[in-house]
Amino acid sequence: MLDQSTFKARRTALIKKLPNNSVTIITGGKEQIRNNDVEHPFRQDSTFFYLTGFEEPDALLVFCPKRAKGEYILFVRPKDITMEIWNGYRAGPLGAVDDYDANEAFENDKIDEVIPKLLAGTDSIYASFGQDSEFDQDIMRWVNEVKKQARKGISAPTQFNDVSDLINEMRLIKSEGEIELLRKASQISAQAHHIAMQQCAEGVNEYQLDAHIGFFNKMQGSKRDAYSSIVAAGDNANTLHYNLNDKVVKNGDLVLIDAGCEYNYYAADITRTFPVNGKFNTEQATLYQLVLDAQKSALEQVKPGNLYNAPHQAAVKTLTEGLVTLGFLEGELDTLIQDEDYKAFYMHNTGHWLGMDVHDVGRYKIDGKWRKLEAGMVLTIEPGLYVANNNDKAQKQYSE
Repeated sequence: MLDQSTFKARRTALIKKLPNNSVTIITGGKEQIRNNDVEHPFRQDSTFFYLTGFEEPDALLVFCPKRAKGEYILFVRPKDITMEIWNGYRAGPLGAVDDYDANEAFENDKIDEVIPKLLAGTDSIYASFGQDSEFDQDIMRWVNEVKKQARKGISAPTQFNDVSDLINEMRLIKSEGEIELLRKASQISAQAHHIAMQQCAEGVNEYQLDAHIGFFNKMQGSKRDAYSSIVAAGDNANTLHYNLNDKVVKNGDLVLIDAGCEYNYYAADITRTFPVNGKFNTEQATLYQLVLDAQKSALEQVKPGNLYNAPHQAAVKTLTEGLVTLGFLEGELDTLIQDEDYKAFYMHNTGHWLGMDVHDVGRYKIDGKWRKLEAGMVLTIEPGLYVANNNDKAQKQYSE
């Protein structure tokens, strides 16, 4: 678990990057309706949690560097005994100060009253623009409220800056504590995959395998999945984002499971493929070994100083060589790679950043060039081969 000292250190680091006469506004997550009056389980916005540790919906975070009354302000739901009877505890403004170290806190129905006062006389606003149109409109409405006071000599901010890149670059480099949480999430998820393999048999439904994974994850302390699991048997595995998970598995099928849990807001992402009956046939084993070789080739390139795309290039080279050997592709290796002919069987990248989000934040390129890997970055390595039943480039025995 991360404690309040961790969140405070993150806020301090961010505030140091912000101009003194600026205001930064970051919105938290909102509850979403699933159907009628039933809500989806709430999960706090990753950036908001990263900076506050606060898990209630409908909150707003404001930073005002060098402000006399305090730089860190929270707007939260009011204490409401009746609502707490129905829906659970609320920290309220007092709890936001006492338990979450806010310098000052207000009920969130005071936002329209207080924010324009905080903006008055400042030069610039930092926010995550373009992610929530309603929030963008709120910001402009608050600025216009300040502009109405121009005759009083009160100026409104004239510069609008996206704070996302500053925070994303912070989130990209993980601390030892974050890496431990990621490791724990991965350990739980790996065990869950083993459970699913053990429970798999002809006649089992894909969603039942998904249920085994979810149950095990929760029993190990994971409150939620990092993403919706993909459990795909047979040709379903050739749909990259397959999500029906409702087909019965058959003897002789391969089952692809792409599933990972979230542990204290940090995600795992694991994809594995295995035979329903516990034994690969010759063609299945050949393709499995080729993907495994590609994974090993990619892992050798994961080291500080290498470019981000070096693992992908290594995986593509190994896979393309194998596809030529198997007769799936014909031609010179370099030409096949340059022309991306391998994409008939391998159409996605080899990995992505991993952290609080399964597709975590952070730039992949700097000034148009692949960035160098650094200590503390976490990325997935997940090559694959997809041989669909209707792929006419595949040797017949591999696509049946």
